[in-house]
Amino acid sequence: MTLHGKHALITGSSRGIGRGIAKKLAESGVKIAVHYYQDEDAAKRTLAEVRKLGSDGFLVQADVMHPEQISNMFKKVETEFGKLDIFVSNARPEIPAFFQGPLDITLEQWDAAVDSQAKAFLIGVREAIPLLADGGRVFALTYAEGSRTGGLQPWVGMGAAKAAVESLVRYFAVALAKRGITVNAISPGWTEDSVLNTLPEEAQALIRNWHGRGWTPMGRLGTPQDVGNVVALFCTDQAAWITGQVIYADGGASLMNPEVPTEIQLG
Repeated sequence: MTLHGKHALITGSSRGIGRGIAKKLAESGVKIAVHYYQDEDAAKRTLAEVRKLGSDGFLVQADVMHPEQISNMFKKVETEFGKLDIFVSNARPEIPAFFQGPLDITLEQWDAAVDSQAKAFLIGVREAIPLLADGGRVFALTYAEGSRTGGLQPWVGMGAAKAAVESLVRYFAVALAKRGITVNAISPGWTEDSVLNTLPEEAQALIRNWHGRGWTPMGRLGTPQDVGNVVALFCTDQAAWITGQVIYADGGASLMNPEVPTEIQLG
């Protein structure tokens, strides 16, 4: 896929990882539909950065926890772009909306996680399909470690929702394969300017120091630009044979053995 002149919708692109993806694709000439839920000013800043990089786009507001708003979002994409080449499902609610352990999580918090992730991805891809060109690209942002472990107890709602998203990625990959549309999940590790920055300062410092000491073998946390690079790479023709996969973009953190001190593992 030659990216110049292509069209992308990135949910949650007013900030963080979504903004990093938008900027990277804009560098290659992709026009961006910048989605936001509440912070229109942040979305405007993303669009301004997209334009500084020589591309263009528009803003679209929607709460992805509501199916009718997802449908309206795609109607605006059709009106503005007429078609779509890249769809990135990245939006998530704020931490308080879902962050509670399995013994205490409310059904409202559970629904916030599932509706914003699994249901939103299911509806979003189905809405995107009529607009997607053959050879298009679909991505879901996940956190694969949280989908298969249980230690971070308050992540239970989001972990279950992300696991469902990863399963949907595989099913959609098969369903869309004959059109050459690839569907993959990207799993960043801990990333600056993301959910990390919503944690208390002490927790942020612990996480940064731990990863800097070696839990991430590359010795640092990821950045939104790192994730944007991966998405851009998988939008190229050279990645057209890769579909239905969970791609770890974490500097090697997922390779570490949690039962062994990092000082021993790194030698």
